[in-house]
Amino acid sequence: MKIYKPALASLVALSAVMNVHALEPLIGEEARNAKKGMASPGKKMMNVTFKQTPQGPVQFDFYFPDQDSSKDKPVVIFTHGGGWAAGDKSKAGSGSFKTVHQALLKKGFCVLSVGYRKVAKGGDTAMRDCVIDAKDALRYISAYKKELGIDPNRIYTFGDSAGGQLAQVVLLSPQDSLPGDPELSEYSYKTVAGVSWYGPCDFQDPQLFNHDDREKFKDRFGGRIMSGGAKAEDKDKLYREMSSVSYLTKDSPALLMFQGDKDTTIPVKQAYRMQEALKTIKAPVEIVIVKNSGHNFKPVEGTVTPSRDKIIEQTIQFFADHQ
Repeated sequence: MKIYKPALASLVALSAVMNVHALEPLIGEEARNAKKGMASPGKKMMNVTFKQTPQGPVQFDFYFPDQDSSKDKPVVIFTHGGGWAAGDKSKAGSGSFKTVHQALLKKGFCVLSVGYRKVAKGGDTAMRDCVIDAKDALRYISAYKKELGIDPNRIYTFGDSAGGQLAQVVLLSPQDSLPGDPELSEYSYKTVAGVSWYGPCDFQDPQLFNHDDREKFKDRFGGRIMSGGAKAEDKDKLYREMSSVSYLTKDSPALLMFQGDKDTTIPVKQAYRMQEALKTIKAPVEIVIVKNSGHNFKPVEGTVTPSRDKIIEQTIQFFADHQ
């Protein structure tokens, strides 16, 4: 196997973990880092550097199932929210996300919580770099599939808000699209199914983010697509590239979307846009409109329906049904 040179230090750490007995504790730095992550009976690798970028190293946390016996384990990649500009991979171990992930670990899934470069005003990182980093994380674990005991053809995606958009694009776009580090380009993966919590699906019509149809509405997220030195003549291409709806086909992997009907950050118009696309493209997409729900499933003017517990339950079951 070709050694990915920039990640050699991570490979050494990875080998140290994988060479110990399944029931033995992690050793050295990996053991210390493991205490910082999500609580689970299984082994874990924290802060694994999988690529170097001009903006610095990019890392992920990797959790093994509670009972790790299979050599072809499925992997759920979690992409955190934060407007492509904030948040971090530790979100995988907090709140509702922790509940979902711990349930999946019990069902034999691995969980890959990926960090990605952040978009900043006037910076050199764009939204597409966030997607590229997530895809490179999958290419990286594909390169070390034997050491990890995973099946790179059984990849699942999960994210919220901006992370929901990342989960959708990673799920639906061709695996060789949005290439990143050239040393990882030869490694492939296949996505099976994904879940998006209140993530946008289309940037091509800015009015889909105008929740109250006000006049002189500003394109809220265009600057995050067009940052990093993007050229004006490439605008249409870049907006389409970041819109998961543009990748839909009848053979797309299965997608489950939850969207609040009173969300002012990512309006319900986004879910209606996906529903409209499905009228002509019979893709396997299920959309749940959550009543009385703002962003993050916060209640607005009534009881959130389905409840957060039901959303969590349906999310877990969706992954299990496609395992």
